[in-house]
Amino acid sequence: MESTEKDLSAVQREHWQGTYAAHPGMYGEQPSAAAIHAAGVFGAAGVREVLELGAGHGRDALYFARAGFTVQATDFSPVGLEQLREAARAQDIAGRVTTAVHDVREVLPLPDASVDAVFAHMLLCMALSTGEIRAAVGEIRRVLRPGGVLVYTVRHTGDAHHGAGTAHGDDIFEHGGFAVHFFDRDLVGTLASGWTLNEVHAFEEGDLPRRLWRVTQTLPR
Repeated sequence: MESTEKDLSAVQREHWQGTYAAHPGMYGEQPSAAAIHAAGVFGAAGVREVLELGAGHGRDALYFARAGFTVQATDFSPVGLEQLREAARAQDIAGRVTTAVHDVREVLPLPDASVDAVFAHMLLCMALSTGEIRAAVGEIRRVLRPGGVLVYTVRHTGDAHHGAGTAHGDDIFEHGGFAVHFFDRDLVGTLASGWTLNEVHAFEEGDLPRRLWRVTQTLPR
C-alpha cells in the first residue's frame, strides 16, 4: 500500500504541475468564499500571520495579504507559486507574502508555536491517506500558537464524485485526472480531537457542484 500511495502522489504532483503550467491563474483572481469567511474569523481572533497550505497560484493568499495579514504560502507546485509571486509583485504586496515549496506529507519547515492561523482550501482532501491527513493536522497543531485557528475545507462523501471514477481505497477516488479523498463526518471529528470544534459548515462550489465542508477549529490556550 505504501508504494501505491507514493506512486499516486508522484502522479498527482506531475498532474498539478502540468495543469498550472497549461492554465495560468486557472482559478481566477477572486478569492474563494472560504477565504473570505476565514479572513473574518482571523480578524476577529486578532490574527496577524496566516499560513496557507496548498496555496496554488495564490488567489486566496493574495486576498489575505490585501486584507492586511502577513502570509506564508506553501504548495508542492513550484509553477503555481511562481505565478503567486508574480501576482504579488504586480499588486504591490510582495512584502506581505513569502512562499515555500512544500508537500503536506512532509514536516512543516517552521518552528513550534510560530503562526497565528492556518488556512487550507481543499488541500486535506487531495490524494492523501487517512494516516497522512492525521499527520498533517498534527503538524498544523505543532506550528500553531496556543489559541491558534485552523480553517480548512474538504469535499465530503455526499459529493457527486464520491464513489465515481477510479477507486484507490481509503475513500480516494480519481475523476478526470484529479484524485480526491472524500471525508466522512467521523474523520472531521477525529481531526478535531483535542481542539475546540467551532463549526462544520456545508456548502457548494463550482459547476458540478462540488459539495464541501468548511471546518473551523481552535487550539486551547
